Amino acid sequence: MACRSESATTGEGRFRVNANSKRLDVWLLVRCVSCDRTSKLTVHERVPVRSFDPAELHGYRVNDPELVASRLLDPLFARRNRFTLDWTDAWRLDTSPTWLDEPWPVQVEVVFEDPVPVRPERLIAQGLGLSRNEALRRIKCNVPLRRPTSIGFTFTVMAED
Repeated sequence: MACRSESATTGEGRFRVNANSKRLDVWLLVRCVSCDRTSKLTVHERVPVRSFDPAELHGYRVNDPELVASRLLDPLFARRNRFTLDWTDAWRLDTSPTWLDEPWPVQVEVVFEDPVPVRPERLIAQGLGLSRNEALRRIKCNVPLRRPTSIGFTFTVMAED
């Protein structure tokens, strides 16, 4: 990014494919959140055409939205291109209003629609209206509560002491 910002968002999710002899360069065009400039993130550089999976190459040519998302969510791609995605307000915990009426302890399954990294303690505390300390005290979970995860997990809410 020209402005040295570390946050970017996709504009229209477009790839640019450039042929140079029998080699291809592929970039993902993004718009910087901070300065609103468009930049190119390197997806592939000087790769022989024959080494591409035909379906993947077709996805680059038609700007496949799923391919755009998979590239942006790839942590190695982000590290190599020196950007981070802004996940502010990108997640929420949807709970049934009757969960408090269920017998204690209450078991909850979390399923992600998109692989958005979130610390389980924050998600649970915000979703259940608990303080983070109370969430840490009352929650038993099958993943570490203080480490970001983007895969589904299950947790149990213990009754108040």
